[in-house]
Amino acid sequence: MVIFVVSFFTYLLLSGGWTVQEVTLAFLVSAIVAAVFSGWSKTNFWSTKGLDLRRWWLFLRYLCGPFAMALAQANWDVARRVITGDINPGIVKFNPRLKTDLGRTLLANSITLTPGTLTVDVDENGTFYVHALNLTTLTPSEAEICGTFGQWVRRITE
Repeated sequence: MVIFVVSFFTYLLLSGGWTVQEVTLAFLVSAIVAAVFSGWSKTNFWSTKGLDLRRWWLFLRYLCGPFAMALAQANWDVARRVITGDINPGIVKFNPRLKTDLGRTLLANSITLTPGTLTVDVDENGTFYVHALNLTTLTPSEAEICGTFGQWVRRITE
C-alpha cells in the first residue's frame, strides 16, 4: 500500500498535472509498480504500517534528538582521537533483538553514519558485527556501541 501511495503522489508531482487523464494514468502506473514490487516485502501487500503517523513522529524525534546528539558527540570524539592518536580499534558482535528488516536497516545505517563506527555485517539471526574506533572492553554492551539507538529503533519499527 505504501508503494502505491508513494508512486501515485510522486507521479502526480512530477507530471505537474491534476487532470482526469493524469490522475487515471497515475493510478494505473502506481498499481503496476505496487504489483511488481510487492514481492520485495515479506509483509502483507496491503499493510498500512508505513502510513502510521505515530511511527513517523517517533522517527523524526529520533533523528532530531538522540541521533543528532550522538552524531555531534561522535564527531568531536573522533576529531579528538585523530589528533591525539588515542585509538583502540576492533570488531564486536552483538544482537539487538530487532524483529524486522526495516529495524535492522535503520540501526545499521544509524551506526554507520555515526563517525567512529561502521556496521560490517548483519547476519540472518540479526547479529550485528560493528567496527569501532575505540573499544574499552573485549565484550562491550549494545549501549556502549550504539547508545540508545536500539531502543529507539524498536519503538519505531515494532
